[in-house]
This record gives sequence, C-alpha cells and structure tokens, in this order.
Amino acid sequence: MTIINPKSIAGVTSITTASGADNLFTVHTNNTTERFRIDSTGTASFGGDVSIGGTVSVGGTITYEDVTNVDSVGLITARNGIEIGARPGVGASISVDGNAIFSGITTAATLKATTGIVTTLTATTGIVTSLIANTARATTGIVTTLTATTGIVTTFVTNTAKVGAAVTISESGLEATGVGITVANINGSHIGGRRNIIINGAMRIAQRAEDNIVTTNGYGSVDRFAVRSGSTDEAPSHNRQDGNDGAGGDNPFLIGLSKSLRIRNGNQTSGAQAGSYIFADYRFEAIQMRNCGWSYTSPSSFVTLSFYVKSGVAQTYYGHIKTADGTEMNYPFDIPVAAANTWYRIVKKIPGHANLQFDSSNDIGFRLTICPFMGTNFTGSTNAHEWSTYASGTRTPDQTSTWYTTNDATFLITGVQLEVGGQVTPFEHTSMTEEINECFRYYRLQSKSRASGRLGGSVNYVSMVSFPLSPPMRNTPTVAMYGSANYNSNVSSVATVNLAIDHVGFIANISDGNYYYYNNGWTADAEL
Repeated sequence: MTIINPKSIAGVTSITTASGADNLFTVHTNNTTERFRIDSTGTASFGGDVSIGGTVSVGGTITYEDVTNVDSVGLITARNGIEIGARPGVGASISVDGNAIFSGITTAATLKATTGIVTTLTATTGIVTSLIANTARATTGIVTTLTATTGIVTTFVTNTAKVGAAVTISESGLEATGVGITVANINGSHIGGRRNIIINGAMRIAQRAEDNIVTTNGYGSVDRFAVRSGSTDEAPSHNRQDGNDGAGGDNPFLIGLSKSLRIRNGNQTSGAQAGSYIFADYRFEAIQMRNCGWSYTSPSSFVTLSFYVKSGVAQTYYGHIKTADGTEMNYPFDIPVAAANTWYRIVKKIPGHANLQFDSSNDIGFRLTICPFMGTNFTGSTNAHEWSTYASGTRTPDQTSTWYTTNDATFLITGVQLEVGGQVTPFEHTSMTEEINECFRYYRLQSKSRASGRLGGSVNYVSMVSFPLSPPMRNTPTVAMYGSANYNSNVSSVATVNLAIDHVGFIANISDGNYYYYNNGWTADAEL
C-alpha cells in the first residue's frame, strides 16, 4: 500500500492500481477507517451515507439490503413495473400496464376497478368500504370469491356479478338456480299484486263493437279508451285491430300483444284547423291514483308510462297527462315515430310534483291523452317532460299536421302500461276473466234478459225483474235497452227501475192475463 499525505492533489487525470491483491482503490479518513472502495470489477462501496446533487444513471440492478424506507419527494418511474418479493405474485407486484397483484391481505378505504380485476377479495373487519367495478372478471364467471366477516363491504357496484354457480346479477336482472331469493321490493314498489294501473292496456276487451269499425265520438270500440275528435270534415273511425298489423321495430305481437286500438283519420279536405283534434283518451279514478303506492308529491318518486305505437306517417307526435283535483297540473311528452308503419315502444319516466293532488273519490283524478293531432287552439309554448299548471291552450307543444291531412292515415296503440317506479318493466299480461271484470266496473253489455209468466183473467199487471251486477259498478249506471224490443203483444212497455251500483231492475206493463214475455238486451254505463 502506498500512503500519500498531502492535503490536496491537483492535476491528476488517472490513477492505476497495482496488480494482485492491491488491484483496488480505497479512501480512508484520518482514523484509518475505510470510507470508499473500488475493486478490480468496478464495484463501488460506501462506508457511510451518500449524497448526490445531480442525476444518477444506473445501467444494471440496484439491490437494497435491510432498507426500512424509500423516501421520494417527487415521482418514482418504474418502466418495467415494481416487484415486492421473490417473484410476481409473491408479496406484491405492479405491472407496466397497471395490474396490481397482491398475495396477502390488502387494506383500502376505496377499491375501484374496471376490467379484469378481482378473482378473490378477502377482508376482515372494516376493510373495504366501497368496491366499484364495471366488470370484475375471474377465469370463469365474475367474482369467484367475496369473503367478509363483520361490517366489511358497504357498497358493491358492478354491471355484472356472479355469486358462486347459481346466482348472476346483471343490468338485465337477477338469475338464480336452486336457491331462494328474498326481495324487499320490486322497482321501489310492492312485490305482490298488479303492476299495471291501466285496465285493458292490451286492447283485448271491446264490448261495444268487438272488431267493428265505428265513428263514435267517445267510448265506442275498445273498453276504457275513448277516441275523441272535433272540427273534422270527416269523423275519424276507430276499432279493435286484430292480429299482427305489420312488423318491424319493437313489434308487440312478438310478446303476445295481438290486439290494438286503431284510429283512422278520414278525409280532412279543409286541412288542419285551429280547433281540430283527434286523440285517444284514458281516465283514472282519483282514488285509484291515491292508493297506487306512488309518493306523487315527491319529485324523487316516479311512475313509468310505456306503450307501443305505430303510425302510417313518420313524425313526432305528442301526448299529455292531466290531473283534476286541486291545482290542475299538466305533463306533456313527445312520441317520436321515425319510420312509417313500424312499431315503437315509447317509455316515459314521470316524477311527482308538490302540486299533485288526488282526492278519495271515484271521479276523474288522472287523465292520459295520446294525440295523433291537436290544433293550435290546444297547443303552444310549453316544455315536454315537465309539470306545469294546466291550461287548455297549451296542453302539448305545437304539433305538425302531416298525419291529420294525409287521407285515411292510421295510428295504432297497444300495450299501454302505467306502473309505480322509475324502471320500465315488460308488459303485464292478465287473464281475460280478470280483464273483463275490471272493465265491468265501468261498462257492461247484457245481450239477453228474459222475463216471462202467465196470469189468470184479464187484468192490467206490472211485472218487475232485477239483475245483479257483479262486480259492482263505479257508480249508479245509466241503463239503456239494447237492440230492438222483443216481447209479445200482451206487454205494452218495458222500462228500467230501481237502479244501483250492484243491480239493475226492469218493469213491464202487462195488458191482460195471458202468457207474456219480454226479452231484451241492455247496457249499463258508469264510465268516467
């Protein structure tokens, strides 16, 4: 070893070490402690802390031995990822594409992932407060294992999640095989009972006309749906349309809706007038809406209206909903028909409003109107999909008159559903018996009612017969004889008497005591 004692050396550009055992370079402090060494392989060793004011570039591997912390004020860039442990997956690793792999317990306040993330999530107490994933995929299925004890996962949000082999949860619904499922509610409302508040939304019941075409202004064809018109050159016709009237789009025939209400506009030679209108009209009892489960005064509570529509003319149509109790309110909505003769399913999510009111009465409380056309006397500057105070002159935004002025243009409606909740569900099919009994509350047709007898002697006599109404009607009906009079010469007249919501009565004046009979149909009308 050569010892150099000067305090400084200047002008040295190269130091060459000796051969053999002395082929190295060392620096010692005055107490002979070695502080720096470079051996023959180029390996540098430091006996104390190293402070570097500039950039350090390392071409090989940096090995940390017994390091407690790596303290970085700025960013650490690991171009090939970070590995903690002997190999990826043992301990933890972060790959260059952002995948994090942990073999032990991971503690996180929020764990948010997108695609290809979670195969096993194991937690103890108070570990994961939120797990959010668009798709949390495993090799087979979605999340293979989610293990927790007490108070672990407060929020688990995923578009698709698979629990074991039996239960799959997705945006389209819940599928379960061989397991029981307990549900607090469906769509924010009651589980049991009817979802659809509309009666005869499938257009199957048509007591007044069956499939005959009528021009009646009001109720005349399909039960519970009136067709109203005014200021027309030719009265529009309407009927229950049977069968799949064309295909395409959201064809309702494919889900069992084979009937529809068809409106035909006729020949309007004078064009669209300000007072002209043709629309379909459905009316709800106030108590029906009051008790349906809708928190109707809350803007965060909803009902969802859905129906199928097809028109011979492509254009944007409109409809509106109106309340009748308290401050009358109006909710317009658009009905876009992009292509002619193509079925479309229309869905409208309708919020509550502080001014909505439904009394405990069986009078009109809610009214749905679907409008092929309304003239300018009834339309104006109003916003669709917003509640506002009802005004007769601004029921809907202005409507184009193309459909109205196209001779014999058709407009078909079916699958009308109003349900509590903000999510639309498939149309609710019911039995014919249930549907006809619900229609009987408002209208019923009895085609034959026969009374007969024999009296002894010649005497003027009065005969009365009563027929029960089951189920009871909405209120005391208006009764009219149906068809032509059918009774023998001994009966001078037949009239209604003693009417009530649960029965109708008929009285006959009989001129003598011979055999008599009267045989007539009748209608009982308690429509809104």
